[in-house]
Amino acid sequence: MVLLLFVDLDPDLAALRPLGGFFVLRTDGARADSLPTLAQAYAVTAPDLPGNPLLSRLRKVAAALGTREMRVAASVTHQGLAARLWSVALGSAVLYGAVPVLDAGALRWDPDAGAPDDLRLAGVRALPADAATVEDVVLRGHLDPLATALAAHGRLAPGLLRGNAASALAGAARELDRWARRHGRADVSARAGSLAAELLGRPALAGAGTLTGTAFRRRSCCLYYRVPGGGVCGDCCFPRPPRSSARGACG
Repeated sequence: MVLLLFVDLDPDLAALRPLGGFFVLRTDGARADSLPTLAQAYAVTAPDLPGNPLLSRLRKVAAALGTREMRVAASVTHQGLAARLWSVALGSAVLYGAVPVLDAGALRWDPDAGAPDDLRLAGVRALPADAATVEDVVLRGHLDPLATALAAHGRLAPGLLRGNAASALAGAARELDRWARRHGRADVSARAGSLAAELLGRPALAGAGTLTGTAFRRRSCCLYYRVPGGGVCGDCCFPRPPRSSARGACG
């Protein structure tokens, strides 16, 4: 049973806007009916099915990165959506004390938009802001079915996907901390850090990396080093780009 809350989540989620594009959730419904839901994207596991919104996104990402490796595009697509979903959920939890219902069947997504991913939701309802609920909303509601759908487009190790999810969560918390420090909101910084640490310590993400303050070091690689001129990310387990034979896991 889903426990809805009577919390003042304003219809526009306006408190998220100053945090930056990864935190914004458009709720005006403009053009929303013409866009696929994320549930539709997750349900399509046939790689070459016409009208496949996930395949359309992967091709766009691959072209932008200049790579022919679909698994690299799949990893970057996964991390991009993870960053958006964690940012909305964590930002709402910290600033409102509640999380919007982000049902995949209602959350619409524009696969042809640029980064960050364009997400739209008609109607805002509130859920509790505890770690278990936030994890359920983002991981089980989105990242688990997304990983299943992406498996049709290239083999991605479970550890890589867990690392992507953990890295995106830590990144959202770090952005919240930066905003809070700039605006003298020690309370926001403390809540963001506490909730992120609790989520990273839960079984689903435990061991995916190490959080020290706001700094995170993951135990896997997202494969960005395989992008032409890509190098390694700031939280990568690799200190430098590995040889091309590396599988993207650091052990």
